[in-house]
Amino acid sequence: MVHLLGLLNHPSRHMFFTGKGGVGKTSLSTAVALYLADSGKRVLLVSTDTATNLDEMLGVELKNTPVPVPLVPGLSVLNIDPDNAAEAYRQRVVAQMAADSSDAELATVREQLSGACTTEIASFDEFASLLSDADQAYDHLVFDTAPTGHTLRLLSLPKAWSGFLAGNDRGASCLGPHSGLKMQEVRFKAALDALSDPRQTTVVLVTRPDTGAINEASRTSDELKSLGLSNQRLVVNGVFHASARDDAIACAIEDLGAQALQAMPPNLRALPQDRVPLRAFDTVGLQALRALLGQGNEPPAMVVVAQGVTQGQGLDALADALAQAGHGLIMVMGKGGVGKTTVAAALAVGLVQRGKSVHLSTTDPAAHLSVTLAGELPGLKVDRIDPLVETQRYVDKIMAAKGPHLDAQERALMLEDLRSPCTEEVAVFHAFARVVSEARSAFVVLDTAPTGHSLLLMDATGAYHRQMMREFEGQASNRLITPLMRLQDPDYTKIILVTLPETTPVSQAQALQEDLRRARIEPFAWIINKSVLAAGTQDPLLAARLAGEQTQMDRVANGLSKRTFLLPWLARAPIGVAALSALVSRPAEVPAL
Repeated sequence: MVHLLGLLNHPSRHMFFTGKGGVGKTSLSTAVALYLADSGKRVLLVSTDTATNLDEMLGVELKNTPVPVPLVPGLSVLNIDPDNAAEAYRQRVVAQMAADSSDAELATVREQLSGACTTEIASFDEFASLLSDADQAYDHLVFDTAPTGHTLRLLSLPKAWSGFLAGNDRGASCLGPHSGLKMQEVRFKAALDALSDPRQTTVVLVTRPDTGAINEASRTSDELKSLGLSNQRLVVNGVFHASARDDAIACAIEDLGAQALQAMPPNLRALPQDRVPLRAFDTVGLQALRALLGQGNEPPAMVVVAQGVTQGQGLDALADALAQAGHGLIMVMGKGGVGKTTVAAALAVGLVQRGKSVHLSTTDPAAHLSVTLAGELPGLKVDRIDPLVETQRYVDKIMAAKGPHLDAQERALMLEDLRSPCTEEVAVFHAFARVVSEARSAFVVLDTAPTGHSLLLMDATGAYHRQMMREFEGQASNRLITPLMRLQDPDYTKIILVTLPETTPVSQAQALQEDLRRARIEPFAWIINKSVLAAGTQDPLLAARLAGEQTQMDRVANGLSKRTFLLPWLARAPIGVAALSALVSRPAEVPAL
């Protein structure tokens, strides 16, 4: 039986797979691209996620240009890498400048284009060029997107930039000189038209049979409709049915999924829907990817018998270790869908239990903290870095500082410049820096956005650090402390990497750790979340997945992590202060399954 036939029988030219982290967007988008290529179509698979693992799935090195996939005629893959895109963008902008431009003028433009805002614009510029491609080199463009919050930002940019550039004769510094604006305005408008045309574009909302993922898909559906993306489909991935009703763990997993699907919001029920069953194998390699949608034979699965897990301590031990300091920043990082929000909230509750005052915040645009806590706790302050709120605060601050010295026309021009979508990125960074500084006198626990979005924020932190060091060079720079320097201080900042005991999340956490180390930031600990291995299930499908789980747990404990902590799969999601408290309470004992 081939799954997703509704989508595959009438595929749009542009297909966007989006959803909460960990729901299987990459696997499904890649399987669909492979199916279309096998059917004789010319297909380009595009990843907009900086933390993608497409290279591992397909066994091909990803680049900023299309790369043919071996053994799959007609299929090419491309990764929009922000750093490469930014450098190519800078070169194009400089090349547009007049031949008689002075070295000083060239240096000024390069400086304007050195920030994180330009990195976002460059990535978006590549994205827009694909959507507005007039050459029709491909029959289908399949987009594997970053987790929801980042994707909503990306898909809102065509409308935002088209509005900003309309009638704008001055431009914005992060776009470069005005000479290139009209070209970009035409491209951005074409991208907006393509996204808004239901005959060209389909948005595939991917979810798991999980209440949190379903609710996020529901919110995303409404937000995308407000942006003009109305042609939507829903795919429920990883639907599980227990083999026998006498396996308590298997039945609990099935029942939780069924309850979540039964409570699906009306806006999702109204969408065309497909369901893909949970598979016993990892979706790595062409055979597994084809088998995901029911094509060909499944790869052989290994089976292990759970023997108990000894690779890590519980979260109570981690909370004890963190509480030894009087203050500090605790950043919880990782791939989308691995449980960062739950871990961050539990650690914050654990520190309050241990007599500490804690500020719990998030940089994730999807912002699930309030849902996870579902209550208040004395000593715990909870908020989030809201991009819209922070942008308005930043605009008000700039206007208050510079506005009084300008005439009415100059103030109007400044406000027009601050309407640039770049302003949001700058404002969010300033809010992040403000939260980081609070940890000088208290505990701050930060639930970060999924990996790709967090790395862009780290890029902004590095760019700001370099700018400050240049500006204060020779002027008491030895007394300057930037947010990056605080993140590099192991006494000030503890980075907690969260992963699942699966190939892709562990590989992405490893890549994140390597990125952090290049910035001289050393992770403090790893948490392996949602382990079924310790549950003792005998269900054949779940048991087939345990061999891979054991391999990944050994991989983390015996080479990647200096400190490893473990959270088993729980039959009931830890929602609310009481449930979170149970995860971090002494004495050290594994929560009941």
